[in-house]
Parts: sequence; structure tokens; C-alpha cells
Amino acid sequence: MLFKQVYQYIVGKIERNEWQAGEKLPSIRLLAEELGVHRLTVFKAYQLLKENGKALVKEKSGYYVKDAQQSCHALDPDLEAAPPTVLGEFKNNLSEIQAVPVAYQFSQALIDPNLLPNLFLSEYVKKVFDIYPKLMGSYSPVQGDIELRELLCRYIAHKHKAQLKLNEILITSGATQAIDLIARLYIRPLDAILVERPTYSGALDVFRIHGARLIPVEISIDGYDLEQVEALMKQHRPRFFYMNPTFHNPTGYTVPSAQRKLLVELAERYRCILVEDDAFHEMYFDTPPPPPLFTYDTEGWVLYIRSFSKYVAPGLRICAIICRQSVMGPLVTVKSLADNGTPLVNQKIFLHYFQSDRMQQHLKKLRIALQVRRDIMEAELHERTNWEWVRPKGGLNLWLKLPDTFPVETLLQACFQHSISFVPGTICDPLQQMKPWIRLNYSFINEEKLREGIRKLTDISRQFEA
Repeated sequence: MLFKQVYQYIVGKIERNEWQAGEKLPSIRLLAEELGVHRLTVFKAYQLLKENGKALVKEKSGYYVKDAQQSCHALDPDLEAAPPTVLGEFKNNLSEIQAVPVAYQFSQALIDPNLLPNLFLSEYVKKVFDIYPKLMGSYSPVQGDIELRELLCRYIAHKHKAQLKLNEILITSGATQAIDLIARLYIRPLDAILVERPTYSGALDVFRIHGARLIPVEISIDGYDLEQVEALMKQHRPRFFYMNPTFHNPTGYTVPSAQRKLLVELAERYRCILVEDDAFHEMYFDTPPPPPLFTYDTEGWVLYIRSFSKYVAPGLRICAIICRQSVMGPLVTVKSLADNGTPLVNQKIFLHYFQSDRMQQHLKKLRIALQVRRDIMEAELHERTNWEWVRPKGGLNLWLKLPDTFPVETLLQACFQHSISFVPGTICDPLQQMKPWIRLNYSFINEEKLREGIRKLTDISRQFEA
């Protein structure tokens, strides 16, 4: 609820002593104008402050910060030594689901470790330590290993015909860190950002922690409604538009080439950064996807998050933020404050495997294996349900619509009892309203368990059919 975000914003200022005890709070009208929200939203936040003992009302004068001593008199003296409370609410919906131990893991958008080049990687680990015997005693440059960034420059130039400079790549420890670094840099409490509906739930939770106002943009098999996108950019002046346009998570949709160039033009016109998250670019089944939006950008309006290790060795956590020099400097500073650089050993291992001939052989085999698993899941669902979905042409997930009144949350709890997990659509929805939708991952468990798991899930689901 937006008024709760306003409440947390005010509480934060009080607890940081920016607004001190006895000080008059801004009028409802002024704060509403400052934050770009409705007056009723601020009124509800002020009422909550009053109910929770954070503020008091003086008749015909307004709201004032309540003296902490005034609300402590009735407290047990033992409580006064309690540690400070955590500011805000921290939640990671997807992580909580994935933390439940299950045998049939349909919530984890990872690739079955048995499909990854484990034996070859072990050989490269030995090779890396022969080449760099002092590797474990070295830090990486904050921006990333120079050899790895040089390799990725050549890769992007060859793959997408886009020229990159060495200082236009920042190596991060996974895509979630990349999203968080960008959020730290650009989001202030109650800033508007555009997000797809649905979208990657982990990103939504990061943005909520930073206090963003989430403005939904519908995505379909045809991409976006660009008139809607333009209207939202014009109305809300968002800090950025977070998007996942290639084998979209969770739907599997891919935004067509024609829209990609137009989106960059809209970004330039309305000064709205595009944060392009591309985790599954190489996971296509028929034809390669269109070039990233970044390839159309010359002025620095696209921050391109490219995950690389998901299909090689997810444990290496190798990802890159690729952007023009004008926005790279502040990102490197934020990265230095986060961890002072992604572990160098991970980068070197990835570097030497990624540039090998075995890498391309692995990718070809992996695409076939993933397509087979997608087909198995679809066949089982076709035979046993009337659920609806669009066949993905890449990626790792199916996005399914169940009957409108189906109790998905109840189904999830029942599935946990039978060692099955999946992702409910509500956590992928910035409005948290997509109740009849679920995301099923087909890449993490083997073919036999995939069949077993879908049969068990659909059998359980019949208990809740109207």
C-alpha cells in the first residue's frame, strides 16, 4: 500500500533525526506535492503515525513529531535496553519459497547440474591455478578482471555488432546484485519506476526495499503497448523502466526488434533509463532472439544486465552491467561499497572456459536438453489439465493460467506437503493480483522426476477444482 511507503519514509526521517521531537511535520498538501502522491495517501500515513505513537495532532495546527519520552513511560524498564528496531520491512518472496526443501523443484530457475560441464570445469580450475599461482592472494579490480572484460568486449562486438570499450563493462556477483546496485544508485523513497506486469519477483522485492513506487506496464506475446509506455513515462517521469525483454521471466515472451529501437527513442525523449535484464539470451530453441536494446543506445539510456554463468556454472555468479561511460563511474563506486569486487578466482575460471571450443559444444547440447524438458512438461500438462499457456521459444519456465477462481495459494501449501514447489503469480505481479497464474520451471529436475512431479502436482490440483 502506498500510504505505508509514505509512513516508512516519514519514520525513517524521524529515526535519523531529520525531523526531531516536537518539530511540526509538513502539511498534508505540501508533503503530497513533494512526494507526488494524493493528499489522502499522506493523510492515511499521518493517521498511522498517530496510531503508532510516532506523531501527535494539535488542533488547528497540524501534526508534530512525538517526543520519544512521551511514549516510553508505560514501557517495561527492561525493554529500554532493547536493540534498535530494523528500519522498514525486508522480504524476498521467491527466496522464501525456494528455501522449502522439496523433491520436485519447480520454483528454481536454474539448470539441472547434471546438464552442466562439471568435468570440464574441474579441468579448467586446475589450469587456472597453474596459470595464476598467486590467484588466491589477489583482489579483483572493482570494475572486474581486465582479461574478462576484454573478452566480453570482443564477444559483444562479434555477437551483436556493438562496439564496447573496456570501461563500459562492470562485473557483478550475479544479476540480483546488478539490480540492487542500480536501485541504490537511482531510487530514492517513493520514486516512480516502470516495471513489467508480470516480472521477476526478486527485482520487485529489491525495488520495494529501496522504497520505489512500482508503475506496471503490461507485457504480452506481442511485447508492450508503446502508447501505454509513452503515456506512463509522460505522466510519472519514472527514474527507470526495468524490463526483461528476451525470453521474459516469467512469461517466456520476447519483445520484437521493431519495438526495441522505439523503446530506446522513448527513453531518450522522456529521459527514462531502460534497465534491460537479459538472463536467458543463449537459451533459445529455434532461432536466436533479437539484439539487446543496448545495441540501439548511443547516449547512455540503457543499462544492460547480462548474466553469463547461469548456463555454465551458476555458483560462479558472473554477470555484467554494460553501459556507456557517462553512467559507469557512479556504478563502480556503488559496487566498491557493496563488496569491493567480484571474487577474482570466479572470474578467471569463467574466463578460460567461456572462450573455449567446448563452451559452444556445451551450449548446443544444452539447448536440445532444455527443449526436450519443455516438451515433456507441456505434454503432461496437455494430457492432464485445461490450463492455458503460450509455448516459450527459450528460457527456463512455463507461465500458466489456471481457472479464475482457483485457490493457488492453497495449492502451493498442499504441494509443499507433498514435496513440490512452484512460484505463485501474485509475487510476480507488482499489483499482487495475478492470483490464477503460476510459474513452473522445467530445467532443474531430470526428465523422470519432471514427469512424476507434474503428475503429482496435477493430481493435487484436482482436490481444489470447483
